[in-house]
Amino acid sequence: METVGLGFCYEDLPVGRQFKTVGRTVTDADIVNFINCTGMTEVIFTDAEYVKTHSDIKGRVAPGALSYTFAEGLLVQSTMQHTGLAFLNMELDVKGPVFAGDTLHVECEVIEARLTSKGTRGLVRTRNNIVNQKGETVIVYTPLRMIKCRDAA
Repeated sequence: METVGLGFCYEDLPVGRQFKTVGRTVTDADIVNFINCTGMTEVIFTDAEYVKTHSDIKGRVAPGALSYTFAEGLLVQSTMQHTGLAFLNMELDVKGPVFAGDTLHVECEVIEARLTSKGTRGLVRTRNNIVNQKGETVIVYTPLRMIKCRDAA
């Protein structure tokens, strides 16, 4: 019987392939839980009065790290189950703020793909644009991952 929900194998990810994830709305509870879990108790995340009077960013802003981890969660759920072997590195560029109530999705393009010397796995780099409900790109990052090949023993 076929198992659905498994991730892409290396062979499914040629350079130029594009896809996007479903969306995920950032809630106030997500922000509170994330900052408490990580210790990111910076006043821009914890003090509404400070934000009103001293910040150029108005509203309940989420840490960039929260937006990035939501994006990774959306991708793991849909593209890497049983096939993702390692996250090796990335560059990350925050383009704009994310607020409570924003709905994010990830738009991916494969920009690099090559087999490793073993030949049973590949290295795949994607350009991941985290996009809000207004169509604005809020973060761009380019992870390099090790991905299982379909016929790996």
